[in-house]
Amino acid sequence: MIQKIKEFWFLLGLVLVFIAIIIDKSNTLARIGIILKNNHTSEIIIFLIFIVSGLLIEKDQIKAGIKDIKSTLLSLIVILIVAPTAALLAIFIPLETGVVIGLFLVAVMPTTLSSGVVMTGTAGGNMAHALFITIISNFIGIFSIPFILSWLLLFLNETKGLTIDQGAIIIKLIIIVLVPLIIGIYSKPFVYKIFHPDKKKLQMINQCMVIGMVFISLAGAKQVIMGKSSSFFYIILLVTVFHLILLGSSYVLIKIFSIKKGSCESILFMGSQKTLPLSIMIQVSYFSEYGIALLVCVMHHIVHLLIDGYLSVRMGKN
Repeated sequence: MIQKIKEFWFLLGLVLVFIAIIIDKSNTLARIGIILKNNHTSEIIIFLIFIVSGLLIEKDQIKAGIKDIKSTLLSLIVILIVAPTAALLAIFIPLETGVVIGLFLVAVMPTTLSSGVVMTGTAGGNMAHALFITIISNFIGIFSIPFILSWLLLFLNETKGLTIDQGAIIIKLIIIVLVPLIIGIYSKPFVYKIFHPDKKKLQMINQCMVIGMVFISLAGAKQVIMGKSSSFFYIILLVTVFHLILLGSSYVLIKIFSIKKGSCESILFMGSQKTLPLSIMIQVSYFSEYGIALLVCVMHHIVHLLIDGYLSVRMGKN
């Protein structure tokens, strides 16, 4: 029984955070989350997540991760080709324009900056390779997002031009991904010698910080969620089906190319998970009139955390 509680605490944490924010009539939790967001707490959490991730990685894993070209390419296929193609199917469904735009925003995003790496490790995969996919997909995303999103919007006659500050995104990625990762990796001998940390506890710390990220994201989107309560359930269904398509496509590629355990986990999680902060930034900057698009972005994030969190635990037991 204790073991099962440990396996599902992460999922329970996500659900409880979601429920607490939604049912809080005083909006105290939402205000706290917004204050944290406005004070760059999300960036600080991501920074800390990658420091801890660096502490969990063995240096020889990094070389193995970079050399795994086949798995990297398969992950990028899911991220850059399968996801936008799957999202395009939404134009054949009678949905609000804002909902479709939200799904498009999710689809063109690179992989998540934090949770996918944690879940890859939980499932028994190579966290170094997952981190490598995170970094390379986010750099590619700087150039691919304007192109792919503009192409998708043509099907909705939304021809807004996109201008993304590539330099700012590169600097941000270096600061919140590469720098803390290097700090974690190179401080590992000192930290382990002095504090003797347990790897399972470090993973738990990372998962707690992921829950913190979800709390901050939900706090900022509460008004949108409450204002679109009638659309809430079909949006959950939409993003769930979308995410399952990505997982299914990843699984098919893993089987076709005979990817073994240790590498397949990063394809599965990094290929199907999408970063939330960047999608929110683009929605606010270019599609602020479609507030429901933000709800789609947030709900996909919640759904993929719930589905993949459970999946990672199950895979880790095998």
